[in-house]
This record gives sequence, C-alpha cells and structure tokens, in this order.
Amino acid sequence: MSAKSSLDHKPLEIRWHGRGGQGAITAAKIIAQAAYVKGFKGVTAAPSFGAERRGAPVSASTRISSEPVLVVSQVEHPSIVVVLDHTLLKYPDVIQGLGKNCWLVVNSPLTPRELGLKGDFSIATADATKVCQELELMVAGLVIVNTAILGALVRATKIVDMQTLEQVIRERFSRSTVDINLAAIHKTYEITKLAK
Repeated sequence: MSAKSSLDHKPLEIRWHGRGGQGAITAAKIIAQAAYVKGFKGVTAAPSFGAERRGAPVSASTRISSEPVLVVSQVEHPSIVVVLDHTLLKYPDVIQGLGKNCWLVVNSPLTPRELGLKGDFSIATADATKVCQELELMVAGLVIVNTAILGALVRATKIVDMQTLEQVIRERFSRSTVDINLAAIHKTYEITKLAK
C-alpha cells in the first residue's frame, strides 16, 4: 500500500488497539505527525476514552489525507488496524471493519498464519515486546511497545518512510530516550513477518 496512491480518493484511516500504558495514543499521534511532515494536508489523531487504567483495553484513531480532515469520530472502516497486544485479538471488534486491501499489524511472537485469523486482509506480525524487553524499553516495570510497533507498521504499509519517522521521533523524545526508541523501531522493522 503506497500512502500517496491510497489517499487519492479518501482518507487513510488507522485504528489502534492496545492496553492502558502501552502508548497506543502516542503512537497514533506520532504517525499523524510523520504524515504531516511528509506533506499530507489532513491529519488527525484521537483517543477513544473508556476505562482509563493501566492494562485496560484502549483504542485510538488516526486519519491521513491529502486534503484537510474534518472528521474526528472513531474509525469504523479502517484501512489499517494496529494491535499493540495480541491478546486483544480475542475481541471481535478489534478486526471489525477490515476488508480487502487492508492491513492488520500485530505485536505477536506468532507468524501471520499462526494467528489463525479469517479475513480478506493482509497481516504483519512482529514480536515488539521481545525487542523492547531486550532493549529494556520499560516504564515503571511496563514494557512500552508503541514506538517499536511503528517499525512493523512502516514495513508493512510504507505509510511514511523511515527517515521521516526518525525525524519525528527526534523531535518528540528527549535526548536520553531517542536512541533506544529508534533502535526499537529499526529492530522491529527488520523482524516483521508479512502475509498478503
């Protein structure tokens, strides 16, 4: 999926699923910012608020368009779904709305086929948790996978290029955390498995 070609007619819509504390909302904002830096005129990132406690399921939305985006509601028919915790796949609403020419990007040690999901969409998997554990990318004992999973997202969808993503990471993160986050992105990019 080339980001430019997929945006000729309608916004690219991404839905993020994670658990409180994993950084799904931050990841949604990072991709929106990277798309804006890349030259897209319309970008939005919005959280979906529910039970806001650590470990509870959370979701967020990102919309990217060549034209201004006026819609801020939650994404119902996503072009891409990013799942930061594969255990969330037990909830049917996580992959709801995914169809042909769409991507499901999952933080999982399993291959796309091993997930056993039925659908007409492509799947990318990467063990972002393992990458972050090895790099000790943790806050208060919780593994933070949001930047790492961006590597898998970029590898699968080419929604933005790595150079633009790196620029945004350098702008958003402190000097002391830039290198570890970039390492997580690159390592996850390299280990991503794709099934179209």
